Amino acid sequence: MFTGIVEHLGTVLTMRPTQAGSRLRIDLGPLRPDAIHGASFAVDGTCLTVAAGGDTWAEFDVIGETLSRTTLGGLRPGDPVNLERALAANGRLDGHFVQGHVDATATVTEVTRTPSEVRLAFTLDDPGQIACVVPKGSIAVSGVSLTVVDVQDATFSIALIPTTLAKTTLAVRKVGDKVNVETDMLAKVVINYLMRTGQSSPAAAGGLTFDQLRESGWL
Repeated sequence: MFTGIVEHLGTVLTMRPTQAGSRLRIDLGPLRPDAIHGASFAVDGTCLTVAAGGDTWAEFDVIGETLSRTTLGGLRPGDPVNLERALAANGRLDGHFVQGHVDATATVTEVTRTPSEVRLAFTLDDPGQIACVVPKGSIAVSGVSLTVVDVQDATFSIALIPTTLAKTTLAVRKVGDKVNVETDMLAKVVINYLMRTGQSSPAAAGGLTFDQLRESGWL
């Protein structure tokens, strides 16, 4: 479990093919002491397990399923990545609950800069996931905990404060770039329940009402 609060910008050292997928080596910098064998790290929002380590680096196995569902397959040596260690049981939850299970990738469709913030718009590559994106709700983009500004069709936008721009890879995202998206855990549970009980569909989920939630026992 993670919080979406990026602790360090790591650097990809190598990405080599293996029989199961790829072996990703990352310079973890100050996070290396916690990268013991079997430990979990969020790499650009994707939960990976430490498989090996050196002085400042650690290696992670990335299987085919992960390569097909995330942006990790496009990483190259020198690329920066957002890193977060797993949440300690006594740690602060400064962002929101993030599992490191990427729901979909999205494409940057617009970048708007003002003196006070940078606003990014994304279009989900799987439009069906938009049902779980809630205006003013939480979302993780490349492992960064953010608040959704608005939602339209398969597109959503977020606003970045200076701290986020300084400490994450979102500062260098441009139109056409791909990002990993994990939608809000609670929204996914509600939508999944309604779909399984035949009370909603992906297309209709955006029209979810309080009456429907009361009838289903959620309120």
